[in-house]
Amino acid sequence: MRSAVADRQAGPLLLTRTGGRMTRGAAARIVTRLAVAAGIDEHLTPHSLRHSVITAALNAGVALRDVQEFARHADPRTTIRDDRAHHSPDRHASYTVMPYVSGAS
Repeated sequence: MRSAVADRQAGPLLLTRTGGRMTRGAAARIVTRLAVAAGIDEHLTPHSLRHSVITAALNAGVALRDVQEFARHADPRTTIRDDRAHHSPDRHASYTVMPYVSGAS
């Protein structure tokens, strides 16, 4: 990421070959092309990659507030909605509380 940003303090992160601002469509075409090359059958978009980063960060134990800030969400409910694993039973609060209630450490 640092190599992409270099010393810039403002402006677009993704640039075209000529140095102009990359459009959303161009970014989507790159993601689609890379997914096909990787053998991924699902339709991927830049936004689905954003969801993946949010999910991975929360799974890795990054605090919700920090992920919310990273995602630039005003409301933590938006961050939770973007978390693709939030319906996973392994992440349900009861799985965290049960060892405590049963006396296990």
